[in-house]
Amino acid sequence: MKVTPLRTPFPLPVRPEKLPRLARVRVTFPRPRIPDVAGEVRAQLDSLRLPDLHGRHIAITAGSRGIRDIVSVLAVAVAWLRERGAEPVIVAAMGSHGGATSEGQRSLLAHLGITEASVGVPIHTEMDIVELARTPDGLIAYCDRIAAGCDAILVVNRIKPHTGFAEPIGSGIMKMLAVGLGKAPGAAQIHRQGPAQMAAAIEAIAAAVLATGKVLGGLAIMENAYDETAAITALPSGEMAQREQALFIEAKRLMPRLPVDDLDLLIVDEIGKNISGSGMDVNVIGRWRLPGVSEPLSPRITRIVALRLTPESEGNAQGVGLADVVTRRLVDAIDPVATYVNSIVSTFIERAFIPLTMPSDRDAILAALASLSLTEPAAARVARIRNTLHLEELWLSESILEDVSRTGVSIEPVSDIVFTADGDLADLA
Repeated sequence: MKVTPLRTPFPLPVRPEKLPRLARVRVTFPRPRIPDVAGEVRAQLDSLRLPDLHGRHIAITAGSRGIRDIVSVLAVAVAWLRERGAEPVIVAAMGSHGGATSEGQRSLLAHLGITEASVGVPIHTEMDIVELARTPDGLIAYCDRIAAGCDAILVVNRIKPHTGFAEPIGSGIMKMLAVGLGKAPGAAQIHRQGPAQMAAAIEAIAAAVLATGKVLGGLAIMENAYDETAAITALPSGEMAQREQALFIEAKRLMPRLPVDDLDLLIVDEIGKNISGSGMDVNVIGRWRLPGVSEPLSPRITRIVALRLTPESEGNAQGVGLADVVTRRLVDAIDPVATYVNSIVSTFIERAFIPLTMPSDRDAILAALASLSLTEPAAARVARIRNTLHLEELWLSESILEDVSRTGVSIEPVSDIVFTADGDLADLA
């Protein structure tokens, strides 16, 4: 089938002069943070009071999420273990990400700054797994072959609400044990349980792994709304399950949120796997788009436009289907293999569907507004954000500024949305 390229500007009933004017808004969120990350890692590892580690081979996990201080945390953990005579290695623990290939996972880690040079030890990204244990219900605890062959595993990950299931845990230490270390088979098995049973399956498999005695302990990282390290907590293997649930509650409290609940249009400058496992954090945009899962009561956003795919995503555009309109630039950056493998393994294929694709930023924004059939497009309730991870600074239309005129919010004067001659946002060109 011959596809005719869309021309720009695209013929639409809404013209650029009808766009709402936006004001830059700065929001103040709670901001606990650790001034000395390296020192805190050492102090937390000391608190574990581990047995003699001399000569023991220790696997340290590294995932695919964009964690602010992950390189420092891993490098210090490596140094701390070596000082005690241990022989550490890094193993990729990211399920099926990176196209479920060794090369793809190594490249993903490199994009996050995790290289053999930066952490000081070999990094293993092979996809071979072994069966480590089974749950009473027959679920298999798959484990990376290198990690399983080591004397013990130190699990390092961030605690954060997940984008495929809710309470009582999210993405964290337990999920790393059940999914990350399980590579593609582990990820596929968990996602086959469906969103309603996923958390319970993760807890059961993680418990089976912990029962083997292979887990040395964990380092749980929490970040604040400014993408800064808010806390690092060492978890003894025998206390992981209970303590992670308490940390999860605090992680939810620290998450950034939109300052308004009702929007006609949300413009998202960039989506990507380094932003969220679903490209855009579903907890921020109020969209799950999972069969059988009810959508959140808030926020309520009618249209979402996504403009770019981050380079760190390595072409994995899982979550693009959460948007209604995207740009040709974003679609051209998609690697179908990386995206489809992740989507098939997760079973969330709806999130990989390609939305309406427009030739430029301007056309994408105008198309979304036109689809709303508003009497006064210039009065639309519009927000623009860099991504769903950084919400301390955003742009809001005149029609909703009064809703956020409160303590902790600063508002600059409104101005027109400026585009280049090619139709891209001027500040993104």
